[in-house]
Amino acid sequence: MMHFVGRFLGQCFLALVIVGALSALSTHSAAAQSPYTPVTKYDPKRNAARDIDDAVVEAKRTNRRILLEVGGEWCSWCHTLDQFFETHADLTALRDKNFVMVKINFSEENPNQEVLSRYGAINGYPHIFVLESDGKLLHSQDTGVFEEGKGYVLERLTDFLNRWAPAAKTN
Repeated sequence: MMHFVGRFLGQCFLALVIVGALSALSTHSAAAQSPYTPVTKYDPKRNAARDIDDAVVEAKRTNRRILLEVGGEWCSWCHTLDQFFETHADLTALRDKNFVMVKINFSEENPNQEVLSRYGAINGYPHIFVLESDGKLLHSQDTGVFEEGKGYVLERLTDFLNRWAPAAKTN
């Protein structure tokens, strides 16, 4: 009888180990396949280098390029650009189809100097860097050329996004 109980407990233990291992694999697999979440807010607490690394993984996976938008909560033109995209669904769709969006904070609290030094001078905010899917800098863009009056010009932003979209995805 003791032999039977010992054998039964051993099999139960083995079953628990297998179930635990499968559960851990399932959790790891789900985490590895979790969808990318674009960085859509200027947050001085974010790790900009990690955000860019995550964007590179997503850009490679989805055959898109990366748009780094540098600015901060203090920047009125940054908020104006956000509102412009919010009111132009076609422009937002064009951007999101072709680019992985990453906002990089620049503020006194966190200027992200080390990360931003990779890409060159910034003369005004917001500023856009276009990166290839592997993270290589393709273009540095002052957004002042998209402005007119107190807003942005749809045609100029549309042309910019089309010009820098991956060749197979331009509209």
